[in-house]
Amino acid sequence: MKILAVETATDACSAALLWGGEIRLRYQVLPRGHTDLVLGMLDELLAEAGIRPPDLDAVAFGRGPGSFTGVRIAAGVAQGAAFGAGLPVVPVSTLAALAQRAYREWGAQRVAAAFDARMQEVYWGCYQLDGQGLMAETLGEQVAAPDQVTPPEGAGWLGAGSGWAVHGALLTRRLEACLSGVTPDLLCSAEDIARLGAAGFEYGRALPPEQAAPVYLRNQVAKKPSRVSGR
Repeated sequence: MKILAVETATDACSAALLWGGEIRLRYQVLPRGHTDLVLGMLDELLAEAGIRPPDLDAVAFGRGPGSFTGVRIAAGVAQGAAFGAGLPVVPVSTLAALAQRAYREWGAQRVAAAFDARMQEVYWGCYQLDGQGLMAETLGEQVAAPDQVTPPEGAGWLGAGSGWAVHGALLTRRLEACLSGVTPDLLCSAEDIARLGAAGFEYGRALPPEQAAPVYLRNQVAKKPSRVSGR
């Protein structure tokens, strides 16, 4: 499996190349400039591996939720790369990718992922490890006030993401005894977009590049320029 991946939905800008089961990664945290940075990362990865885009199977991208501008960048860059090489695209949930990173780095098998959505709300999703070592959704993604999110069933859930940094007290109260811990500073990585994208490709979730589209969960975010991060 040969997957090129891009992720720009948060302050972390990253690109990854999954090739023969191994990952090559470029990753940098910065508030702005994601477009130019991620294009350079993609070029570096391909040159380093000595391959051309048509040699790939697909381009995966973080389809959101997240920063309106950042999610749009990821979809646009993936679409452009795929069009030029005649490849399909694989959209990947950024919340699922965050949960996958929590498993990869923390060993968490149950993750309550939350991004700060501004306007006193969070983007919310809960994921549990499946038999393939991938995080599978247990609740539908939602945008809600932190004290109104749908809590997961059972115990041993790790809270991850910027939503916990901003609304940790309310989310902790909402989940009560479900939590095993919190990692509020964890950001998405294209490494996890690539691995989840490869699984999505195998499961038949690849799309024509013209169907690459962001998922915002709440369209009102795009209508408030003061809330856009500038990525």
